[in-house]
Amino acid sequence: MSRRHLTALLCLASLAASSVTAKEPFRPNLGPDLPAITITCGQVRLLLRQASQWTPGRLDFRGAAMTTERSAYGTVFSFPGVGFIGTAHLENEPEELLSLAFFLDDTPLAQPAAELAGGGFRFERRSRIRGFELECRVELRGDRLYETTTVNAAEAVPLRLVYHFMHAWAPSVSAFLAGRDDAPQGGVVVSGALDDGSEGARKFHINQRVDWMAVFEPVSGQYAVSRLLEAPGEGGHISMLWNVPGSYRKYYLKCFENGTLPAGFQGAWRMVTAFGSASAEAWQPAAMKLAEALRSGD
Repeated sequence: MSRRHLTALLCLASLAASSVTAKEPFRPNLGPDLPAITITCGQVRLLLRQASQWTPGRLDFRGAAMTTERSAYGTVFSFPGVGFIGTAHLENEPEELLSLAFFLDDTPLAQPAAELAGGGFRFERRSRIRGFELECRVELRGDRLYETTTVNAAEAVPLRLVYHFMHAWAPSVSAFLAGRDDAPQGGVVVSGALDDGSEGARKFHINQRVDWMAVFEPVSGQYAVSRLLEAPGEGGHISMLWNVPGSYRKYYLKCFENGTLPAGFQGAWRMVTAFGSASAEAWQPAAMKLAEALRSGD
């Protein structure tokens, strides 16, 4: 083999190694062995995972898993000709994480432990994706999960879509409903069953703009309600629930479909999620009552 060929092979190997390294999960200085952090506040437990770029990995209520770890959470962007970038999507380009901050009962944690417990928890995450910066804030207080995502765009960014507040509800979730505050008869605009049959499998449900949505998990006899508290005027948004039997019933808030984040854009989306227990016959009115209670945003 000639020296020129050998040099070319070494360059290719170096580039390949750099590509693999670039797509490794972000590893901040949190200690030598901290792949995940589990936080318990009241009756809610939250898992944060390094493997998914320090985004949520599971939500538990009263000791029962309401979501599955087999998916990505948080916010992800899809770019024309590229695909997804953000959270656990490392297949195209890495999301550049700029900083992480952890607070337990309003006290900053320079070195958080693998297990945390307290009356309240806050996590702040800053990152950069192509032409904009992303600020994500996750907070546990009062048995509720608050999520806020703020996007700042220095330049115009064409997009295929944005997914905010991805929640991979457990594959055992059996029913959903969603509503708008301006709708009659309690506000419910769409509801239905979720099962493993072929008719509803691998299909999106809800598919419209709503103010809140809820799901019921029959094994634990528990339900969850998510309400959108804030959204910018640009980009629009619709709620979607993707039924993938055996994997999850996954919620997405879709924005900027085939649109462009304008130069100078600054906008925030905010959602709260709360939980309750009820029988299969009583969960819907209970969820509707909780959805109304969440309107205050407290």
